[in-house]
Amino acid sequence: MDTVTHGLMGGTLVGLATIDPHVDAVTVGFASTMVAASLIPDIDTVLKAKDNATYIKNHRGLTHSLPFTFVIWPLLLATVSNVIFGLDFFHMYLWSLLAVFLHVFVDIFNMYGTQALRFFDNRWIQLGIINTIDIPILILLSLYLVLWAFGFNPVILFFIIYSILAIYYVMRAMYKRMLMKKVSRLLPNSEILRLFVMPTIKFFEWRIALVTKDKFVVGRAFKTQVVIYDEFDKVGPLEEELYEIVKSNKDFNAFTYFSSIYRYEVTQVDRSHIEVRYIDLRYLQNGHYPFVCIIIINQDTNDIKSSFTGWVFSEEKLQSKVT
Repeated sequence: MDTVTHGLMGGTLVGLATIDPHVDAVTVGFASTMVAASLIPDIDTVLKAKDNATYIKNHRGLTHSLPFTFVIWPLLLATVSNVIFGLDFFHMYLWSLLAVFLHVFVDIFNMYGTQALRFFDNRWIQLGIINTIDIPILILLSLYLVLWAFGFNPVILFFIIYSILAIYYVMRAMYKRMLMKKVSRLLPNSEILRLFVMPTIKFFEWRIALVTKDKFVVGRAFKTQVVIYDEFDKVGPLEEELYEIVKSNKDFNAFTYFSSIYRYEVTQVDRSHIEVRYIDLRYLQNGHYPFVCIIIINQDTNDIKSSFTGWVFSEEKLQSKVT
């Protein structure tokens, strides 16, 4: 989820904590610790400062893993809150654990997912029913804080709001399941190998990308209507000579590590250079696929001249990244 949503969830946990007689929830120390605990798993965002490849490959990975969720982050925050604010270590550990766990748990439901079971299972868990920025969730969490400020019981209010959220999540899951069945019926003669139905910021609009035995299909669902935008014939793997050049490239490795469904194109740029472009098919937006990996290869030396991976929303900006 986005930073604002996680921060608001931290605020709701402050309200819930008023039930605990061992902490004074409505204090700067406790409230700031709860908000920090709700945000700290995303501290790996600082990896952007190094490069996109490092960020893409690691974001929501180690910092969302089991040891960090249940041990490292709660212990760190409990220690800091105890030393700086004099708060009870044990209870701050428990409340910090709840906040960190809630952060990691809700991230599982978006289309990027997390490595929440890392160290037992390194697979990315991505249920893909909630958009990263979800307006109804933001409204409900904001409403909680407003109603609390107007005197509503924060504990009762917490359970009401989160019960509504639970129902909302179930509705989204059921809606996605219905769309997946509809897409499958749309291609009755095709053997679908992989199917992705992913949310957008609009409740009734979903992204669709799928792989059959012989093609890639990209579209969108509007309410119950499915519209196909692009179809691409599947081709064989990248020729061996080019693959040997790109296989150790950090941008290529980050892209293929993160992307679940992609295709590639090879283009002769000029007499001496070839462009190898990998395109993630999940994020079609306004006729453009913004998440790509692009590698420029010097044919004379068989070396990589430049490379880039990330989200770029125009071809002009993309070319500026590799020139």
